[in-house]
Amino acid sequence: MQPEIGIENVKKILGGREILKGISFTVGKGDIFGYLGPNGAGKTTTIRILLGLFQASAGRVQVLGQDINSSETRQKIGFILDADGLYNNMTAVENLEYYACIYKVSNIQKRIDYVLAAVGLKERARDRVGTFSKGMRQRLALARSIMHDPDVLILDEPTSGVDPSGQIELRKILLDVAHTEKKTIFLSSHNLDEVQRICNRIALIDRGEIKRYGELEKLKKEMDRGEVVIKMAAPISESLLTELKGLTHLGLQDQKGTVLIFSPSKDTAISDIVSLLTEKGVKIEEVTKKEASLEELYSAIVREVEQ
Repeated sequence: MQPEIGIENVKKILGGREILKGISFTVGKGDIFGYLGPNGAGKTTTIRILLGLFQASAGRVQVLGQDINSSETRQKIGFILDADGLYNNMTAVENLEYYACIYKVSNIQKRIDYVLAAVGLKERARDRVGTFSKGMRQRLALARSIMHDPDVLILDEPTSGVDPSGQIELRKILLDVAHTEKKTIFLSSHNLDEVQRICNRIALIDRGEIKRYGELEKLKKEMDRGEVVIKMAAPISESLLTELKGLTHLGLQDQKGTVLIFSPSKDTAISDIVSLLTEKGVKIEEVTKKEASLEELYSAIVREVEQ
């Protein structure tokens, strides 16, 4: 299947410095694709190339199977940049009307009513944007980005500067838009929690190079340390602790009061650990398997780069 976004060996040189060093990835139809990286990694440069604001120094860029420089392709893209680009002295409706005219949207008023309702701003339709909070401005920017019914949304830090409750609200709206409007979303973000909650695929970029790329859950499993956390009714004796440490296949990593943390070998099942402890008279209250988080994945990549 033709990817919605395809970047192949793209390089970008600015001021004599190579910002992007031959990056490649694809974004499939219906993906909510997270694009992560520290400041200066190349995220914004990538977005500007995807929007046709920058030309790649080398490589190939396609959106919806077409060259990004065609006006037909750009008509099918919606976007939010770091600056929202809204007009403070105009109302929410007037901002959307202006944008709709540029994109020659048909049945403008009906579409405005729909997008404002979709982002929860119907009651503020006639208010000037200068009175809006940061979260409301971002919601209006999102409404504007889908005004012309694009196939692909490219969002640069859409929740940046928004308070925690506003971030939760925006995440919900993004998911609703993705599913109801059937959009493919390319989301650049520093917010690891946000990406982990809504994205199904990611790319991690650092210093102009893609360090990890693929299905989020698969990447987390690859990074999974296989930690098993067992909570007991009471601490175990020093003699039993020593015995457990001697059984290397169990991989006892730590003891914290009534909690034991194991990183067992591949041939050792969780049930093997539980059975052994039970035989030793240990009363087990809870057993959990700790999965690697996106934060741990991100930290591991940073450590790789620093070494």
